[in-house]
Amino acid sequence: MKILVVDDYATMRRIVRNLLGQIGFHDVDEAPDGVTALQKLRESEFGLIISDWNMEPMTGLQLLREIRADVQLSGLPFIMVTAESKTENVIAAKQAGVNNYIVKPFNADTLKHKIYAVLGR
Repeated sequence: MKILVVDDYATMRRIVRNLLGQIGFHDVDEAPDGVTALQKLRESEFGLIISDWNMEPMTGLQLLREIRADVQLSGLPFIMVTAESKTENVIAAKQAGVNNYIVKPFNADTLKHKIYAVLGR
């Protein structure tokens, strides 16, 4: 299964990619922003999106809404990553159709549990 990691910080993309590798996911692509992510999602098949919340020019929440509004992409599992655990953010993400939510910092074990919960493993 191919996973798309979306984050505007290259270091964070590398960290998530490394954590994914530790738990057995090696088919990973990256996007530095929501616009690039949408392009990649429309050109290739992915089984999961892991996206940061705080990005420019398109936030993770905006990306999620775009994906849920797209007939071709609307069913894709989406995990939101954020440094903030504000209740209103969690509610907004849930209302937009997020499948799971991870608060930074996190480790490989947390990531694995969140992914397996989303994929039903």
